[in-house]
Amino acid sequence: MTNTTTARFAVSLPQQISDGAFDPAAFRAYLRRAEDLGFHSAWTREGTLNPVPTLGPTEVMTYAAACTERLRLGCAVYVSVVHSPLHLAKSLSTLDQLSRGRLEVGFGLGSRDLLAPFGVSPEGFVTRFTEGIELMKACWSEPKVAFHGRFFEVEAAMEPKAYQKPHPPVWLGGHQPAAIRRAVRHGDGFIGAGGATTAAFAEQVRTVRAELEQAGRDPASFRVAKRVYVSVGAEARLEGPLSRMYGNADMLVSGPPDACAQGLDEVLRAGADLVLLDAMSDEAEQLERLAAEVLPSLF
Repeated sequence: MTNTTTARFAVSLPQQISDGAFDPAAFRAYLRRAEDLGFHSAWTREGTLNPVPTLGPTEVMTYAAACTERLRLGCAVYVSVVHSPLHLAKSLSTLDQLSRGRLEVGFGLGSRDLLAPFGVSPEGFVTRFTEGIELMKACWSEPKVAFHGRFFEVEAAMEPKAYQKPHPPVWLGGHQPAAIRRAVRHGDGFIGAGGATTAAFAEQVRTVRAELEQAGRDPASFRVAKRVYVSVGAEARLEGPLSRMYGNADMLVSGPPDACAQGLDEVLRAGADLVLLDAMSDEAEQLERLAAEVLPSLF
């Protein structure tokens, strides 16, 4: 097994909750336990239009910030082109202040199919995405924003700035080499999707390293993460949801603790320094099993 003290592990925040089923006490207990167990962070995802009942990421992170003191909080990822970058920048800088600098922010391009319901034109899709990120970073860090782009013209100030200086860590996700180039150009880290197999992720990491070298960036200043769907002691039926989403369940890390440890070790060897453990079943039970039966084998 990998012997490293640099790898960090995160968990997903309970977010898929049906109408009227939110249990505040259970949510608080889960977060406090994750903090006590030493997890680095807890992450949400964005799914505004989704048949699966999913609470909003910003609101869930804000609630989580009030329940914790040390645990970092993130979203992987916001589909930022469907948001006003000014409104999103304000919400996130506010959350960074409320959490005393514990925010991690992930952005992804998403799909052109997502745009129409939000009234966003597909024209200049990528430019809108990158301009939005740069505008948000300016809002978080510059005394006065003077931004002149193709889609956004802003001469104003936003206060307060983000608590973290110059701004919260910005992660970019994606599958294709172009997305990885954008991550190196505009982000502080790359986060591999849960739907990617470990082999595909390893290839993405190779592209990340090549792009960092070409850009003259210090690899130590750029982080690499991956979401991993996991279930300790999983039954075969848990593969169904992933198969419906991705066409297969090859990315699932499941089975007895030693098999899960081996699967996570492979992700670390592929180049992840942060692994987001996304439990496929009872989050509270999986939290305990991962901490007690799986993760100790990796150190």
